[in-house]
Amino acid sequence: MKSITSIIPAPPGWYARWRFGTHNTVSYPVTTWALARDTGSEHTVVVGVDTNGMWPGGDDERPGGEFLRYIYEPIEAGTPDDVFNPVKSPADLASVA
Repeated sequence: MKSITSIIPAPPGWYARWRFGTHNTVSYPVTTWALARDTGSEHTVVVGVDTNGMWPGGDDERPGGEFLRYIYEPIEAGTPDDVFNPVKSPADLASVA
């Protein structure tokens, strides 16, 4: 298990991409970068905590979710095609293939 030891705000443009199911990916904006330490260890890694509150190695990850990678999109490039849209219902998100 990992615990967060330090956090800083993430600049705009960073996203955490997760896979739910075989073909469904969702990107959430990263809100903070954090230092996470393994319990009982000195091993520390940097993780991005996204707007859904998920981060690789966290206990609160959505069931069936697999972290894929962090991506950066400059502001002028817009958002990723699979960015989370809070207006869409869970059924809409599940139907993306």
